Amino acid sequence: MALDEALVSSVREGETPVLRLYRWSPACLSLGRNQPGRGRYDLARITAAGIDVVRRPTGGRAVLHHRELTYAAVFPLGLLGTVRESYLRINRALAAGLQSLGALVSVAAEQAGNVSAPSLSPCFADPLAGEVVADGRKLVGSAVWRSGNVLLQHGSLLLEDDQQRIPDLLAEPDGSAPPVATLAGLLGSVPEWAELAGAIARGWEEALGVALRTDRVVPKEAADAHRLEARFRSDAWTWRR
Repeated sequence: MALDEALVSSVREGETPVLRLYRWSPACLSLGRNQPGRGRYDLARITAAGIDVVRRPTGGRAVLHHRELTYAAVFPLGLLGTVRESYLRINRALAAGLQSLGALVSVAAEQAGNVSAPSLSPCFADPLAGEVVADGRKLVGSAVWRSGNVLLQHGSLLLEDDQQRIPDLLAEPDGSAPPVATLAGLLGSVPEWAELAGAIARGWEEALGVALRTDRVVPKEAADAHRLEARFRSDAWTWRR
């Protein structure tokens, strides 16, 4: 999360837009920027399960990052249209990449929910308009953060289903999470990371008409991420609300 925010500063200063794909180790529960958290989770249970906790700079609800792929898209506001248009175009690009693997996915229609209100419900409890779905169930949950003239869009692509664990991490468990779509369920198995990342990159290039190039984090971005890491590790940020 610290690196993603550092990339926002980098793009603001004139660096090229970024699409970052990554995994987590150990598993981590991420809370949306404005969702309630303080006093709502059983910290002893989370620690015993070996799960970290972080609060994202982007909005939305809780996601358990374990058997999934996380993406971060960082780009100047207006490059892909309005905030809403950017959101839709990115999700369409993700859908195109997954379709190239044989996954029967689509983008949720406008009659689906339009706002992910801050709550304790897991991110994948219900699909929102514009999100990637399969058989009406959310496959990719996404959220955005606008910082000045730069947008950061985060998303989580479920490879297998760990989201059922989230209600059990609450201080007062409120039942089970609804079933979600997973890539393993759609394809019968999870593609190798290189194949999956390559498909997403191709979908991005074809749907958005851009050419991606492999790049590395530059020293300033690494230094900025190191500086920001302290905030993302702090209880003052994680449990600020």
